[in-house]
This record gives sequence, structure tokens and C-alpha cells, in this order.
Amino acid sequence: MQMINPDFSVLSDDFAADPYRYFASLREQSPVHYEPAIDSYFLSRYQDVKRVLTDHAAFTTETLQVRAEPVMRGPVLAQMTGAEHTAKRKIVVRGFTGQALQDQIRAVHTNAAELIAPFLPRGKVDLVNEFGRPLAVYVTLDVLGLDKKDWQQVAAWHSGVAEFITSLSLTPERRRHCLECAEQLEAYLVPVIEERRRHPGEDLISMLCSAEFDGIAMSNRDVTALIINVLAAATEPADKTLALLFKHLIDHPEQLARVCQDPTLLPAAIAETLRYTPPVQLIPRQADQEAVFAGITVPAGATVFCMIGAANRDPDAFTAPDTFDIHRPDLGTARSFTAAAQHLAFGTGLHQCVGTAFARAEIETVAALLLPLLEQARYSPGFHYRETGLYTRGPVALSLDFTPVHDMPLHSGASRGRSTH
Repeated sequence: MQMINPDFSVLSDDFAADPYRYFASLREQSPVHYEPAIDSYFLSRYQDVKRVLTDHAAFTTETLQVRAEPVMRGPVLAQMTGAEHTAKRKIVVRGFTGQALQDQIRAVHTNAAELIAPFLPRGKVDLVNEFGRPLAVYVTLDVLGLDKKDWQQVAAWHSGVAEFITSLSLTPERRRHCLECAEQLEAYLVPVIEERRRHPGEDLISMLCSAEFDGIAMSNRDVTALIINVLAAATEPADKTLALLFKHLIDHPEQLARVCQDPTLLPAAIAETLRYTPPVQLIPRQADQEAVFAGITVPAGATVFCMIGAANRDPDAFTAPDTFDIHRPDLGTARSFTAAAQHLAFGTGLHQCVGTAFARAEIETVAALLLPLLEQARYSPGFHYRETGLYTRGPVALSLDFTPVHDMPLHSGASRGRSTH
């Protein structure tokens, strides 16, 4: 176990290179870690993180006014409370459930099949850069009803938005760049919103445009903020989770073989990936009142970062938490994608991720398509695995070699892709 010295910082290059090395010592030696450079507290124990995420009166999302609202172009769901939060969350959830979800899964399968097809005869693909990232943006644009020909431009704007939200410190130049990305994304979206108001379709933007809160239609600003909210939430974790799932299965060949033989184990493998290496590592809150953790007082008004990666590896919550095990009995696959999830990868409580059901369906569908195609998947010769990210974290690349596939019908197996839900 890494010892925490007085000069330790979660903002250091050493921590960024591999935060998992430090989680046990943080939980045991410094469960309430203060970072003076950003005047913030970092909590690493499962019980403390869960307390912060579920006590909405004592720990608010006020910090998002500074961390998210400037690039979301308006308040996001996590900032809302009471009747407004309930109503607007229901509107967004409706876009990810029922028939809408079934239609989206068909689109997910089609997009995934088309994106992977050129790589199959080659027997080689970078699952992050050549497949996962474009797929995540394609799928999100489909959900929103935006033109996929604009995907690279939308992805570039989204990258600036995500950088603003997930950076713990920004230079003035990077801050300006991120805000410009948000302004350009808003300028792109407003004419689309106005068109959907006049001619609504079946997409999520149309649904938001036609919805009302308190008998009043949502403004363009309200709709823009929710669209960017969905774009960030749906795009950011999806490619990371997919790549991490394949990494862990390749690193544990006996578990990979079991999943390939029995596809009903796939949800358990996804749930364990989310616990073991959650793509969202930090969730910020603001202490509304003074609070005490492990005998240490966090003052009222302080920013508190919940360390999801550390909480998900807490031995008080999981047996042998540093072991990847799709058969672990203390995770509970059925509840791992619900508000009763034991892991905290989607957050928990009132502001649990609104797209949890969609995330499960998307990753299951894509993994079920890829596993039989990427036969004998292994790291490409010379490939060196590396992860980046403090707030959100995932592989820089995942270069795989596999047995080449020829003559794969693009749309075959669509029903199979939906059968796992």
C-alpha cells in the first residue's frame, strides 16, 4: 500500500498516472483529504461518499453553477430541486425508456455494425479512437435527432464543454476556448430547437420542445441546457466503459471465455467493470452546513469531491475489492443498473445518472455484437496501455488484434442485440 506523505496531492502527476495505487491509503490514512490549491475536500470511503450523495439538504449541487452552467448555457438537471427537478427529469427519462429505448437500441446496433465493418477484414482496431468515441457521438446524435454528418464538429464542441466541467483548474486560455465551444454549440442548437418547435418529430429534442413545466413551455435556454446535459452524460462515459470492459476481460481470459460461452453473464461483466473502474471518478457537492467525517470538520460552503473509484474499492462495501470478478456475489447484477445499485458509478440518490438504463442497453448491445466478431481478441504487438483523466477516466487507446472476419452482413443480429434486455 502506498503511504500518504504530507506533500501528497491528488493533483500530482503520480496520482494522475494511476490513482488506484493510492485509494487504499487515502481511505485508511487520509479519508478527508484537503487540497489547498483548489480549496476542496476529497472523500474516499464508501460510507462517506454515499452519505454526501444521498443527503441532498446538507450537500447541494450549488457548485455546478460554477463548474457546469457556464458551458451548459443554463441550469442542468443536477442543479434542480423539488417540482422542477421531478418534472424535467421525467421528461428526459421518457426519452430513454419504453418504445423510445427500443428504437434507440436498433440504432445503436446499426451504428456499431457499420463502424466496426471496415476493421473486421483487417483483424485490427483501436477500440477507443477508431470505434468507441465516434460510436458514442453517433448514438447520442441519433437520440437527439441531430445530423450525423456534423458529428466531428459536435464532438469538438463537446470536448470543450467536457474539459470545462471535468478540469479542476483551467488556464485563462483554455477557459476561453471551452466557453467559445459552448457558445458555438448553442448557436448550432438554437435553429434546430426552433425548427423542432414548428415541426416536431420523435426525437428527444422534439420531446423537450413540446414539454411543459408548470403549464409553461420550456425556453430555448432551458432546452439547450438539457440537450448539452444529455450530450455530455451520454457521450462521455460510454466509450470508456466499453473499452474498459474489453480490457478487463482480455486481462482475465477465463472470465472472457465464460462470457463468450454464456452471453447472459454480459450484464454482470458490465456491472463489475463499472464498479472496478468507473468512468466518472469524481462527483462534486457543496457542504450547505458544517459536516464531520472521520473526526475531521468540513466547513459550510466547502466544495467536496466524492471519489467514486476509491469508494467502489472500499473493503467495507465489497469483498476483495481490488479483484475484477464478474461472479462476485456482493454486487447484484439485477440492481446494478437501478437506484438500488451497490456500486456508485452512476452516483446515487436524487441525482443518480438519468441515462442509467440507456447506458446499460447501449453497452450490452455493442458488446454482444463485438464479442463474437473480435475472436481471440488480444493487445496488438507493441501496444502499451495507458489511462488518463482525474474527473472522468478511461484508456487513451485500446489497440486490439483479432481473427479477421470476412463477409459480415451489416444488419444481421439486430434482434440478438436487443435480446439481452
